[in-house]
Amino acid sequence: MRIKPLLLVISALPAPAQTFAASPKETFYYNIEWRLITAGKAKLEWFSAPRDGAQINLRVESVGMVSKLFKVEDDYIANLGAGMCAQSALITTHEGSRARETRITFDYASHRADYLERDRVKNSVLLAKETDIPPCVHDVGGGLLLLRTLNLEPGQSAQVPMSDGKKSAMVKVEAQQREDVKTPAGAFKTIRYEAYLFNNVLYRRPARLFIWLTDDQHKLPVQIRVRMQLTIGTITLQLEKHE
Repeated sequence: MRIKPLLLVISALPAPAQTFAASPKETFYYNIEWRLITAGKAKLEWFSAPRDGAQINLRVESVGMVSKLFKVEDDYIANLGAGMCAQSALITTHEGSRARETRITFDYASHRADYLERDRVKNSVLLAKETDIPPCVHDVGGGLLLLRTLNLEPGQSAQVPMSDGKKSAMVKVEAQQREDVKTPAGAFKTIRYEAYLFNNVLYRRPARLFIWLTDDQHKLPVQIRVRMQLTIGTITLQLEKHE
């Protein structure tokens, strides 16, 4: 099993929700379920940064039988500027026998993203690419943080400019319905959202991405689910603890 850092025109965005209350630092701990077993753990951190920016850290590790079969240790660090626009990202992955490092820099003066992926075992370049970007674009982690600020009621949607460094796209984010969700951290009243990242939008892989945020001023991401084809199955992150 490979666990990738999941997740998500400015003029098309609705006004930020006035009730959202961001904290200077937040830490979320998740249990990762795959094929009805606990396959991994994830730790997601958000830090406020100078000049209205932020830093996002994500650590994903496989556990138990899955880790014995296919060990996963992935780290994702992203720096955001004003408006949560992506500035840079560093991704280091250790998945099975593969070890890679990816650096992404978003250069708004030149309207491009520079992507460099290296094989850490062979010390070789796997892919170097430049991609055109709009005046503000969001990485997947920043897209999730942005979603918490949007005042989307069920039935409403927004278009969000996003990039993984290799491709940029306008991604539809849709608020679908209110649901009660139970996780190891407790029971929550939530709104379920779908982010249309897959199926040749930003990623080619056929899949669906759902995010459950609490239906209150905190907008806590208590559950994240990626549904893929039957051969891979569904991966679900459920909140265990929030600090």
